[in-house]
Amino acid sequence: MGFEQRVNYYLNRFPKVKKAVKSVYQHAMVAVSRPPRCKGKVSRLSPNDPAWEYFFGYYDRSPWDRTDRYVLCLRAKETRKDVSPKEPADILLIDTKAKKDAPERVRKIAETHTWNVQQGCMMQWLGPDCSARIIYNDFRNGQYVSVIHEIESGSERVIPAPVYSVSEDGSYALTLDFSRLYSLRPGYGYYNLPEKTKGEALPDAVAVRKIDLHTGEVTNLLTYKDFAAFEPREEMLDPRAVHKVNHLMICPDGKRFMVLYRWFVGERKYTRLMTCNADGSEMYVLSDDDMVSHCFWKSNEEILAFENKKESGPGYYLMKDRTQEFVHCWPEINGDGHPSYNPDRSMIVTDSYPDRKRVQYLRVADSETEPLRTVAEVFSPFSYDNDTRCDLHPRFNRAGDRVCFDSVFEGRRRLYEVSVR
Repeated sequence: MGFEQRVNYYLNRFPKVKKAVKSVYQHAMVAVSRPPRCKGKVSRLSPNDPAWEYFFGYYDRSPWDRTDRYVLCLRAKETRKDVSPKEPADILLIDTKAKKDAPERVRKIAETHTWNVQQGCMMQWLGPDCSARIIYNDFRNGQYVSVIHEIESGSERVIPAPVYSVSEDGSYALTLDFSRLYSLRPGYGYYNLPEKTKGEALPDAVAVRKIDLHTGEVTNLLTYKDFAAFEPREEMLDPRAVHKVNHLMICPDGKRFMVLYRWFVGERKYTRLMTCNADGSEMYVLSDDDMVSHCFWKSNEEILAFENKKESGPGYYLMKDRTQEFVHCWPEINGDGHPSYNPDRSMIVTDSYPDRKRVQYLRVADSETEPLRTVAEVFSPFSYDNDTRCDLHPRFNRAGDRVCFDSVFEGRRRLYEVSVR
């Protein structure tokens, strides 16, 4: 581990000090080096409209429809002042076959009142066809809901719960408490409803629910106390420990899901990567090394994750579910990113956070044993930083030969693409 990485991990114990040190260091490096705004064959998908900001959201779903012609995009007035803005955002459909200045290229199809700058409103194409319908989260009649929207007719069906992760066949979704998430990590939750478990370190409340997207039935799966009681550690049992769950992700065949279970003791954060059957049974602790962040299912049995393993340090690890088998991938990479696979799992993409010069890197590899190669480098202005930063969140198209990502190198949030073949 390099000197900067060691300092970074040490300062994780002191978030306010880390933030100040990082800012001073990066300002000095940018002033000295003057990095370019963009390198690589990058093309803008969204309009170059100074009045609005455009982005998609998270990295674990594709904005492209099955034909790779239409791309989903959010349009918002401002994303630099608040992590979960109070103004509604427009849901757009971009026709990539239309000319960039043609009025028919961009069409507003819906609006959401529940979104944040990191994950948007969880909008995505609904399987199994991923061409006729989308699903997204909204706030209606005093409650969080998800909406299934028919592209052609504009008709919609309202589901009485928001979605977090949706199965590939579109049959069901998993969800969590977005209000508690907002209290504990505002950039990933929703502000609209007050947290019912506020002030409760370990709530006796539901943490994960399952939604039947055909009937709208919502079933309780797991509580916070279920997570805390499963193979407990000393830190979990500390009465000061504040518990939450985040980052649900369903495996390709829909039979199991992963979840990050986190607890905080003061400013110290602990994370477990856990997997379960779709009904909440057969829970398994896949990683218990305190730090694990961004993950992706390679198959129904394998998960690629960035974590800091106690015996081998930070990096990307390919783990086999319900075992303690793992492979350390690309040992030269020790910085966090957002990894994902293309549809046939023949290629991997990941990104990086801004380095000392405020440059973010988009990298791809043909397998976990092949070297990562950089396909784009983009500058991240200081005006987008900390909770309102713009992560690239790269996502493959359906053919697996292009990647789209969010970026601010032109001064505002925009949606871009780059070829990876």
